Amino acid sequence: MAGARFGRTSKPRSPLSFCVKVSLVFFLGLSFVVVWSMFFSPSSSISSRRDSYVDEIETDRSAPARTSSSHATRTHSDASLTPPLAMVDSRASRSEIGSSANKEERVEQKKEGEEKKKKHREVEGNSSDMDKPEEVENEKKDAEGEGQADAENEEIDTDFEDGVDVKMEENSEGEGDGFDENGGISDKKKRRKTKKLGPLFDPKARYEWKLCGGRNKQSYVPCIDMEGTGGRRHHERSCPHGPVTCLVPLPKGYKAPMPWPESKFKILYRNVAHPKLSAFLKTKKWMNVSGEYLIFPSEESELKGGVQHYLDSIEEMVPDIEWGKTIRVILDIGCSDASLTASLLDRDVITLSLGLMNDQIDLAQVVLERGMLAVVGNLGTRRLPFPSGVFDAVHCSACKIHWHSNGGRLLLEMNRILRPGGYFMLSTVQGDAESEEGISALTASICWNVLAHKTDEISELGVKIYQRPASNDIYELRRKNEPPFCKDAENQDYSWYTPLKACLHKLPAAIEERGTDWPEEWPKRLDTFPEWLGDLQAKIIADNEHWKAIISRSYLIGMGIDWSKIRNIMDMKAIYGGFAAGLQSQKVWVMNVVPVHAPNTLPIIFERGLVGIYHDWCEPFSTYPRSYDLLHADHLFSRLKNRCKQPIVIVVEMDRILRPGGWVIIRDKLEILNPLENIFKTMHWDITLTFSKEKEGIMCVQKTMWRPQT
Repeated sequence: MAGARFGRTSKPRSPLSFCVKVSLVFFLGLSFVVVWSMFFSPSSSISSRRDSYVDEIETDRSAPARTSSSHATRTHSDASLTPPLAMVDSRASRSEIGSSANKEERVEQKKEGEEKKKKHREVEGNSSDMDKPEEVENEKKDAEGEGQADAENEEIDTDFEDGVDVKMEENSEGEGDGFDENGGISDKKKRRKTKKLGPLFDPKARYEWKLCGGRNKQSYVPCIDMEGTGGRRHHERSCPHGPVTCLVPLPKGYKAPMPWPESKFKILYRNVAHPKLSAFLKTKKWMNVSGEYLIFPSEESELKGGVQHYLDSIEEMVPDIEWGKTIRVILDIGCSDASLTASLLDRDVITLSLGLMNDQIDLAQVVLERGMLAVVGNLGTRRLPFPSGVFDAVHCSACKIHWHSNGGRLLLEMNRILRPGGYFMLSTVQGDAESEEGISALTASICWNVLAHKTDEISELGVKIYQRPASNDIYELRRKNEPPFCKDAENQDYSWYTPLKACLHKLPAAIEERGTDWPEEWPKRLDTFPEWLGDLQAKIIADNEHWKAIISRSYLIGMGIDWSKIRNIMDMKAIYGGFAAGLQSQKVWVMNVVPVHAPNTLPIIFERGLVGIYHDWCEPFSTYPRSYDLLHADHLFSRLKNRCKQPIVIVVEMDRILRPGGWVIIRDKLEILNPLENIFKTMHWDITLTFSKEKEGIMCVQKTMWRPQT
């Protein structure tokens, strides 16, 4: 009964409990809706989101360096992979990872800091305007004009310009060369857009310089010397896989080089000394040691009978060869005593000596120390880094090169770089009948004319002078099409890492093509422009006037440079040769370097009777340490932002090829110059002049004798 009663009394309570629960849930839901509508209105939420979006845009405009926390972490992680040279301060990266409140506070602090820096630069620029001479001020106006032009072209990827950046065997960036089979820019490369990158130099980087190691570390030439192999060299140019960030030490007892023209006859032996050179000196009379000097007696030469007799005999053999008039630019294969280079220099002939990579005596370094032109290269499987049809003559004395081997590729390369109607002067030791027969057959097959052949009784050399054809008509007389003609679409100027081919290039035929006419006699050649230049003539004239004004008003008198100690100069980003032409009154020579990614203006430089070479500044240059007295870089760094993975290697290379006491003049954007100044200070260079106006500036620095402690 009790159980029944309990059951009856409990049944009516079940529906009541369920209703209470439903009511409670409804009441709580209604309360949540009321509270949410009071504190989180839709209009407030939309307004908040819009305000945050506008703030983000304004922050990006005023402080482009701002990054998200995840991006900052990734940057720090990548920095840890850089070489020991550039030690990045990790505290800055870690401090960017924090709460959102701290992040907003940092952005505001960054804005204030940038405003202070901007005001400081304005004040500094105003004070500089009052202190600088009028010449430098006028020069800066020119820089301002160039800066505006650069600003307009800032979005242009320089890789797309009509340059000579062709690496048919390899590509340092790990991508294709971007050219189609006809030599044009591929559609894939045309579609690629320029990426906006950060600053060229990491402002947070700390530089701890170290000396290069190895057996011949004081004469280290990257891309030529093998690393850690005791002085062995590559057969072809082959650069290290990683960036070269070490500084080359000075030879023991190194001193400032002898000034020109005294260096023509003697140099400081310790500046170039090494064991193989010492052994070589014991067998030669034209170069001997006297005290601390290496002497080059004017009456002695590698050529028996003297170099003057040798040059006079060539003029007698071919009267059309007028040194310093019709013949101005010569390539001399191999370096010996440089007596030929020195003698031709007295006759207004500029001779570029090609020191071969297998020369363990490093005679090219001796040539450079004497104040004459030389580069290091190789006659192997690749083209030389020169345009086609630019040398008035190619010379090879006492040659031991097998020109006819491997399908005659080496002689065909000489045919490529020789001007139409140019001369190939070959002197050989008598006795190698097989080589003579092979060369004779090859030169006949490419229609070279033998102008003269003479065995000189005094020098005991057999001298042959060949001439490249000046037109294509003679090729029709060939009985066999061997070697075959190269494809018409192939660009003869492409020579950066381009393999040699056993084919013959046809000559230009139309009047508007380069090479149809021989240039004017020197020195009219410097300022006389052929018809094939077309509209470029006006640009070249303007470039001439531009650099002439800058050099006379600023470089020669406003930089504090002692030009009596300047001989070897490099223009690291030459265009039309205006900088070199403006220095013709000085006792200097200028190596005009046209970057491989820039417009192909090197043929114009040669046409004017000047000399130059192609190069990619993401790699070391083919020369010995301490080769140059002055380096000139006009907007070089700002054009390399999209190319070089480690731009600091350019600064390291400048340190390698510049002599202690040498100078560097840099014209570029302030965003480049400001970190560069700090980098030079870490290398203990003297900053002798800095000048800026708006976003452009100029800096002149001098290298010191400082080297890192071992």
